[in-house]
Amino acid sequence: MIWLVHREIGTVIATPNGPAVNHFSFVLRETNQPSIPLQKGQFVQLNSMGLLIAMVENIVKTNRYFDHPDAVSEYERGGLPLSAIFPADRWEYIIAFAKPLGIFNNNQLSRVSFPPSPGDKVYLADNSILSKLLGLDSQGIALGHICYHEELTGTFNLTRLFQKHIAILAMSGAGKSYTTSVIIEELLNRRKELGRLGIVILDVHGEYTSFAESNNGGPDFSDRVTVIRSSYFTANTSYISSGQFAEMLPQMSPIQVRELTQIVAELQNTKSHNAYSLKDLITLIESKETLNKKTQETLLSWLYELQGFNIFEDFENPELEEAIKPGHALIIDLSDTTNLRKKQIIITYLARRLFNLRKRELIAPYAFILEEAHQFCPESAKRFAISRTIIETYAREGRKFGASLVVLSQRPVHLSTTVLSQCGTHIIGRITNPYDLDHIKKSSEQITKETLNLISTLPTGEVLVVGAACNFPVFVKVRKRLSKEPDFLKLEEAAVHFEKSKTI
Repeated sequence: MIWLVHREIGTVIATPNGPAVNHFSFVLRETNQPSIPLQKGQFVQLNSMGLLIAMVENIVKTNRYFDHPDAVSEYERGGLPLSAIFPADRWEYIIAFAKPLGIFNNNQLSRVSFPPSPGDKVYLADNSILSKLLGLDSQGIALGHICYHEELTGTFNLTRLFQKHIAILAMSGAGKSYTTSVIIEELLNRRKELGRLGIVILDVHGEYTSFAESNNGGPDFSDRVTVIRSSYFTANTSYISSGQFAEMLPQMSPIQVRELTQIVAELQNTKSHNAYSLKDLITLIESKETLNKKTQETLLSWLYELQGFNIFEDFENPELEEAIKPGHALIIDLSDTTNLRKKQIIITYLARRLFNLRKRELIAPYAFILEEAHQFCPESAKRFAISRTIIETYAREGRKFGASLVVLSQRPVHLSTTVLSQCGTHIIGRITNPYDLDHIKKSSEQITKETLNLISTLPTGEVLVVGAACNFPVFVKVRKRLSKEPDFLKLEEAAVHFEKSKTI
C-alpha cells in the first residue's frame, strides 16, 4: 500500500454522536487502486487543532439502496438484480470509525481536547510522526513491522520494554515461543555500547535449545548460548537456608523449621568455608541423639524425598556467577523432566540465587524468561507451586535491581494476578477464551473492548504490544526468525516411522 503514503484517503462526516473528542467517522474516498484502501487497526492523521493521529477501530460498507430488505426482495422478484434497475453500485461507500490518540504541535504530543470538524480530510499517518507518537526507538528491540505500515519497524526501547517486566500471552500455536525467540535474537545481537543483558531461559519443552546449534550458514548464536539439561542441573546446598527448605517442604511446622535452622547453622560452622551437600545435612540429622525422635524421623523423611530428585550437591552446575554474562544466554532445558515439583524446585533455586547475585551486583542485569508461567506461579491456591513466592518477588522488586521477568502463558486466567498486573508490557497474540480475554482486560488499562475483539481474530505471527514499551497499543507483524528453528515432531512422519519399525 505504498501508494497511500501522504495521500488523502477520506473525509470526516457528521453523525448523530460525532465527531467527538474520543471518536469520529470518515467516509473513504473512491479509488481505482486494487489494494484495500484501509485496514482495521491502521493509523491515520488529519489537520485539526494541530496534527491529530487516530487509530481505525472498525470499518463498514453501506448502500442506501439496500437499506430495506423488503424493498430489495420486492424489486428482485421480477428476476432482475436491483443494480439493473437503480445505480446501486454508485451508492456503495465505506465508513471507518476512528479513535483519536493525540495531537502533535511543534513535536510535542498532547491529549485531544476538541473534536475534528466534519469535512476535514483524512490521510494515512506519516511514518516519522507515527514513530514519535508510539514512542519507538531506532536502536531498540526490533520485533517486526507495524501492521499495515510496512515501512515502519516496531523497535522498542530496551529499558521501557524490560525494566517493568513482560507478559507474552497467546493460545497454543499462536506464536508465543516464536516471538520470544525473536526477542532473544535481538538481545544476543545487541551491540555492547547500547547496553546488553544476560539471558536466562527456563525452557519447558526444549524449544530454544536450537540456539546452541550451528545454523548451516545462517546467523549462528551457538557461541553465545549454553544449554544445561535438567538431569545435569545441580544446586549447591550451601546456598539454601532453612527457610528456603521450608518453602520446598510446606508441610514443615514452625518447630521443625526451628530445629532445621539450628542444624543448618551447626553444619555451616562445622564446614566453615567448605560447601556441603544434602547428604551431609541428612547425615548430621541422623547423628543427633538429642533431637526429638518424631521430629528427626519427619525431617529425614522429607529430606530423603528431596534427595531423590538428585539436585542438591556441594557444587553448582552451572556455576551461575560465571554463567550469566552480557549478550549471552543460559538455557535450562526442562524437557527431560516430567515431575512438576522437581521443575518448580529448579526454578525456585535458580531464580532466588540469581536474584541475590544481582542484588550484590555480582552478575550483569538479566532477563529471566519463564515458559508456561501459569504452572510455576498460579493464581489459584488450589494449584500450589513452590516457585510462586520468588516469581512474585521478581514481579514486585526485580526492576529495582535489573532482574527483568518475562513470563509466557497460554492461560492468563490461571497466572498469578500479582505477576500479570506487575508486567508493564503485554505482548499478546491470538486468544479466544473469553475468561482469558476478560482477565487480560482487567490487568491492562489500555486494552479496550474494541482491542479485545481484534485480539481474538489475530492471525498467527501478529501480536498486540501494549503498556510501558509504547505510548499507545500497537499491532506488530513479528519478523522472520534468523536462528535455527527447532525440529518439531511431524505426526505423519512419526506414525509412518513407528509402523515401519514394527514390520522390520
